[in-house]
Amino acid sequence: MLPRRPRLSTVASTGLVLAAVLSALVALDAPATAGRAAGQHLRARERSLGVVVAGAPSDLSEARSLARRTDTDLDEITFYVAWSRGGDFPAADASRVVASGAVPELTWEPWDPADGVDQPAYALDRIAAGRHDAYLKRWARQIRAWGKPLVIRFAHEMNGDWYPWAEGVNGNGPGDHAAAWRHVVGIFQRADVTNVTWSWSANVPYPGSTPLSSLYPGDAYVDRVGLDGYNWGTTQPWSSWQAFGDLFGPGVAELRSLTSRPVHVDETAAPEGAGGDKAAWIADMWAWLDAHPEVRGVTWFSLHKEVDWRIDSSADALAAWGRGARRY
Repeated sequence: MLPRRPRLSTVASTGLVLAAVLSALVALDAPATAGRAAGQHLRARERSLGVVVAGAPSDLSEARSLARRTDTDLDEITFYVAWSRGGDFPAADASRVVASGAVPELTWEPWDPADGVDQPAYALDRIAAGRHDAYLKRWARQIRAWGKPLVIRFAHEMNGDWYPWAEGVNGNGPGDHAAAWRHVVGIFQRADVTNVTWSWSANVPYPGSTPLSSLYPGDAYVDRVGLDGYNWGTTQPWSSWQAFGDLFGPGVAELRSLTSRPVHVDETAAPEGAGGDKAAWIADMWAWLDAHPEVRGVTWFSLHKEVDWRIDSSADALAAWGRGARRY
C-alpha cells in the first residue's frame, strides 16, 4: 500500500504535496522503454485508485468531495482531450491535479467528438504518415517542459467500432492502429520526454471485437495496459447484469498472454437496480481485485451519462466503494 498522504479535501499546501509526490517517484516493475524513463514517476505502491468525475481537471471539487466522504486517497484523476480541440497541452489543469496529490491521466482522442466515426482527417494511416506531427511535436515539447508525472491513454477502446481510430472503420485497416501508436510514442521518445507513462487501453473483449493480439504495438511502446468495461445491467435492449469477474476476467487473461506490463481497469461502473444490486457488485469488484494481484489499479467512471454511473448514486454504493477503496 502507498503510505497515506493528505486527502484531496485536506491539501494544505501545493508545495508540500508536490514535494510528497516527487519524493515518491520510483520505477515500475517492468523495464522503462516506451518513455525511456516512463513509469519512474508512479508511486511505490502495489495498486492505484482513480476516478473520472464531472468538472475535472479544471474543477476538482467533486473529486475532493468523494475523497472526503469516503476517507480515501486518489492516485489518478482521468480526463479527456480531443485532438480537434487543438491548442496547447493544458498544463495548468494537469498541474491542478498534481497539486491535489494525484497523477493526471490524459485520455488523448484523435477525433472531433461532434462528427461520429467517419472522420478521414483522423484516419490512422494519416496519423502514422505524419499529418498531425506539428500538433504532436508541440505537445511533446510542452509536456517535457512541464516535467510532472503524466499518464497518456491514447486512442482507447480501439478494439471496438465506435471511434474513428478503430480498425475496420474510417478507412482503417489491419496493422494501422499499431503503426499510429508507434508513431505517436516515437515522437515523444525522440523528444526525450521521460515524464509520460503510456497506457494502452482496450475495451473488454466481446463477440466481434478486434483481437487484442492483432492490435498490440509491442512492449517497446507501452508502459502499462488496461481495459474499459461497464456492467450495463438491463438498461439496454442488448445487455444484462454481469459480474465484475465475468466482465473483466477474459480480457485480463488475454492481456497477460500478450505482455507482462502492469494491467489496470481503466474505466468501470455499474447502474443502480437494472437487474442487480450496485453496492453488492462493488463489493464483489473489490473481492475479485484482491484475488487478482496482476491488476494493479482501478478507475471508476463516476458520471451521470448514459445511466447514473456515479459512485454516490446511492448511500449503499458509496459506502461499498469506500470500504474497498480504503484498503485497496
